[in-house]
Amino acid sequence: MIIAIIIGCEIGFWVFIALGLTARYLLRRRKLGAVLLAMTPLVDLILLVAAGWDLAHGGIATFAHSLAAIYLGFSIAYGHRMIAWADLHFAHRFAHGPAPVKLTGVAYTQACWADVIRTLFAVGISAGVLTLLIWIAADDSSTGALTGTFRVLGTILVLELIWAVSYTLWPKKDPADAKVPEPKM
Repeated sequence: MIIAIIIGCEIGFWVFIALGLTARYLLRRRKLGAVLLAMTPLVDLILLVAAGWDLAHGGIATFAHSLAAIYLGFSIAYGHRMIAWADLHFAHRFAHGPAPVKLTGVAYTQACWADVIRTLFAVGISAGVLTLLIWIAADDSSTGALTGTFRVLGTILVLELIWAVSYTLWPKKDPADAKVPEPKM
């Protein structure tokens, strides 16, 4: 059941974004678009309530509950950025907005380090949600699936950190500056 709710919430998240951007740019109804975009956190609330209710009423903790916690953390931490990304691309495609810029060099490295901070925030939220779910679970013996997820969160954070360090040491080159290798004869 929780997997279906997670899938439904992910679909709902993107539906609210699509409807909000459609209202904003195609229908020229900025206020309606803002309201629809502001509804995206409602999807997170629905997921949190569903996962908590399931565990509080005797549901056995599974990876799906852990996935719900991870989804919530990353949705909250990265949600605004995903909406801004979609807004930029939608505005470019349908409202003659500026073209998205591909980051390279120092700008890309700075974006990677901003993602480390964002991921740290997401991991913290996910860990808090996991702790809440463990606390409200009716069956304490079935929370192993939840407690094991803390290692997954640590791994995600370490991978994000490695990514940022790698681009600090070896910055992403601008395609215009990249040399095309000479063909070997």
